[in-house]
Amino acid sequence: MIEVLNLVKTFGPFTAVNGITFTVPRGEIFGFIGPNGAGKTTTMRVLSTLLEPTAGMARVDGMDVLEYPEQVRRTIGYMPDYAGVYEGIDVWEYLDFFAGTYGVPRKKRKATIEGVMELTDLGGLRHKLATDLSKGMRQRLILAKTLLHDPAVLILDEPAAGLDPRARIELRALLKELGAMGKTIIVSSHILTELADMCTSVGILEKGALVAAGSIQKIIDRLNPGRTLALRTFEPAKAVEALAAFTSVQVIETLEKSVRFKHSGDENEVAGIVHTLAVAGIPILGLEEEKANLEDLFLRITRGEVQ
Repeated sequence: MIEVLNLVKTFGPFTAVNGITFTVPRGEIFGFIGPNGAGKTTTMRVLSTLLEPTAGMARVDGMDVLEYPEQVRRTIGYMPDYAGVYEGIDVWEYLDFFAGTYGVPRKKRKATIEGVMELTDLGGLRHKLATDLSKGMRQRLILAKTLLHDPAVLILDEPAAGLDPRARIELRALLKELGAMGKTIIVSSHILTELADMCTSVGILEKGALVAAGSIQKIIDRLNPGRTLALRTFEPAKAVEALAAFTSVQVIETLEKSVRFKHSGDENEVAGIVHTLAVAGIPILGLEEEKANLEDLFLRITRGEVQ
């Protein structure tokens, strides 16, 4: 659905995006991660046809953003990191204005606005002035505006910025619902736990370069093949001795009641490990795989450098 190949964007002598390549298949939620100045917003603006690339290629639904900007704009919904609202108009009037600018037919406009208000839970605020909304409700209003023309692709730049915990949780649930509806979503955020919970894949940017892209687990597997298992037992020392019989096991850490180890074998061998421990009379309280952690991954593959 989204293809970026060797994308470069410069501003005079400054290179904001330096030859990045990634794809986002239809229906995926792709998380853009990186510090301020990494190139996230610039890339999103190129995809949204607001900036022209200096070099490389960017396509949305097969359409080049340079060759078919009007068609791309009809396909996407872009939500910037900050968007103001007009004074003196209420929620309904705001959405009605943008429905007209998006070309929603007048006969369908009322039903369309009702639909996006129901989806974004704004129905009870239809007559409230847009400028009087809380930050969370204002973000919902901007998202509702972005959805009016039913775009197949959503490009959301820091949609949770400045929201309180409840508003962030509600927004995250809404984005997951939109993903379940088949929307292709690119979303950036500094709150990594939020992206880990809702994104099917991520791209990590630093100093304009893409240092990793793909699912969180696949990136971790590529950096460090194998998986980490945590074994809970009353006899960790004996468990370590038994695990030494397996060449696919590398013990990482031994604690009072657990052993963490890296395992590069398959599921059948995991069953063999459990059997070996049981035959040796070692009590097993639990054995589980440690899930990939987006924060640890980010800290591991970035250097904290900014442009």
